[in-house]
Amino acid sequence: MPSYVSMPSIALPDHVVTTDDICADISEHHGDNPRLGSILRVVRATGVHTRRFTRSLRSPTVAGTATIGERNRVAFADSARLAEEAARAALATAGLTPADVDCVVTSHTTSWAVPGLDVHLTGALGLRPDVRRISMATLGCVGGAQALIRAAREVRADPGSRVLVVAAEAISTIYHHGDTTLESMIYKALFGDSAGACVVTDTPLGPGLRIDDTWEYWLPDSHDRYWGRLDDAGLHFDSTRKAANAAGDVMPALHDWLHAGRTTPTPPRWAAIHPGGPRILDDVARGLDVEPKVLRHSWSSLEENGNLGGVAVLDVLARTHDDPPGDGEEGLLLAFGPGFVAASCRGTWCA
Repeated sequence: MPSYVSMPSIALPDHVVTTDDICADISEHHGDNPRLGSILRVVRATGVHTRRFTRSLRSPTVAGTATIGERNRVAFADSARLAEEAARAALATAGLTPADVDCVVTSHTTSWAVPGLDVHLTGALGLRPDVRRISMATLGCVGGAQALIRAAREVRADPGSRVLVVAAEAISTIYHHGDTTLESMIYKALFGDSAGACVVTDTPLGPGLRIDDTWEYWLPDSHDRYWGRLDDAGLHFDSTRKAANAAGDVMPALHDWLHAGRTTPTPPRWAAIHPGGPRILDDVARGLDVEPKVLRHSWSSLEENGNLGGVAVLDVLARTHDDPPGDGEEGLLLAFGPGFVAASCRGTWCA
């Protein structure tokens, strides 16, 4: 049974931070670093021009010295607020009320909270007390795609279900001046804060993606590519040099899935790819054998909003609605996350 995804709604915070702002802040705090020139060149090469933070760059919970407790409290409060905004907009777009929702799937990684975002949204939105809840809290950047897969499987298992998908992240909480590796400097400039939401059903609620098949994959022996780390200062995001090859290393397995049973495989006509960074997008384009314009929405999302973590692929899908494929064209939604894992939905655009 196919599943239909409504147009995602994206909620962005108020504080616009430019890459010039990031570079100035790094220069101010790390002026004695002998590699400062190289760091700034690499930061500017991320492809990100602006990103949004829930708090100003100089706030205690971003470039300041707030405790882990304060960082965690602010990150969850801000993520929850954006999640509510995105979810309300997504329900309105789909023409549904909170009482219509049968299941809510959430992805939120950047602050510890018990109960989690799923319970918070159930109360804040006024969802039914018997709504089914699926809460995912450690997925990071793959969260949006993984949530769509869970939602599609809920719809197949219980036909007629209306599943609300919500991803929210305040990734600015990983901004620490105590982190001085080249990778950590890149992450200061790469990430942005946001929330995104959509509805998945077995009947279309408007134009958009019809999910025909899904795929989940763990790259063997890849725990040392990307990971999260918690210490007295707060949450950190780390990686090794091997991380740069991770997306490319997944491509053979993705290729096998996409082309299984097809005698004349053809590249996807459109693609919503997680904009994790320029290297990821270049490797995916090469692996899928598609022209650069197929990934144009991913590139524009990266440039304007940075890497939004689990929300990013929903932002790319929303942009696809603004410049949609033709009716019936086959395409692909794909995201990556720490582990190293990949999640994908193969589908058809329905106008």
